[in-house]
Amino acid sequence: MRTERMPNPAMLVPEAMPALMALNSAITATGVDGRVLALSHLRASQINGCGPCVAGGAQQARRHGATDDQVHAVAAWRDTPWFSDEERAALALTEAVTRLADQADPVPDQVWDVAATYFDQKELAALLLNIAMTNAFNRLNAPTRQQAGNW
Repeated sequence: MRTERMPNPAMLVPEAMPALMALNSAITATGVDGRVLALSHLRASQINGCGPCVAGGAQQARRHGATDDQVHAVAAWRDTPWFSDEERAALALTEAVTRLADQADPVPDQVWDVAATYFDQKELAALLLNIAMTNAFNRLNAPTRQQAGNW
C-alpha cells in the first residue's frame, strides 16, 4: 500500500467539496435509479484504479439494492447474468465515457443509442454527470494516493 501524498484536494479548497456535493445531490434528485448510478460509479472507479471510490462505490451499490453478485462482478458485467439491460446500457456508457482516449469515436453510436433507449435526455444528463463526477473524484484521489476507508 502506498502512502497518502496529501489530503484530498477538494478538502483543501474551502468551497470545492460543498460544490461537488451539491452537484451529486442534483444528480440524485433527477430520479435515476440509485443502483444504476452506484454501479456506474463503481465501474468507472475500477477502471481508474481509485481505491476509495471502489470501496465507497461498492457500499453505495449495496445500499441501493445491488446484490453481492452484481458488486463482485461489475468488472465483468458483459459475461455475467446479474445485470438488467438498463444496467448494461449504463455500464457500457460508463466505460466509453471513462475511456475517452481509447477510441477514435469515444462514445460510438451503438453505445449511445442503446443507452438512449433506457434513459431520456434528463436521465442521460444525470448519468453523464455522474460519470464525470466519478472521474473527477478518481482524478483527485489517485494522484494524491487517497486511502480507502479514510472518509
